[in-house]
Amino acid sequence: MDNSTNIQELKEKIKKFCDERDWDQFHNAKELAIAMNIEASELLEHFRWKKDKEVDEMFTDKEKRQKIEDEMADVFYFLLRMSDRYDVDLTKALETKMRENHEKYPIEKFKGSGKKYNEQ
Repeated sequence: MDNSTNIQELKEKIKKFCDERDWDQFHNAKELAIAMNIEASELLEHFRWKKDKEVDEMFTDKEKRQKIEDEMADVFYFLLRMSDRYDVDLTKALETKMRENHEKYPIEKFKGSGKKYNEQ
């Protein structure tokens, strides 16, 4: 579905869901950022103390994968909600950030410059 859905459609779906429940009163920037951070922490919790192999195996276990996907969806939900409420064009923001990162981290300087975490 990722390749057939656009960001604006997702924002509109979330907006409708929230409008039907009158949740604008709770969804200011601070509360949405806090919610996003909490959900990101819940995602991170699945990986705490796991080695790379264990993490890879989690994605092949149907139940564990579903829990990870649920947390990823929660993070994405709050990101989309915040971007809709404050009229942030996520595509434009990402493209701008990627241009900045391209300049900040040139391939010739950074490719192959680090060791994998578990190999240290």
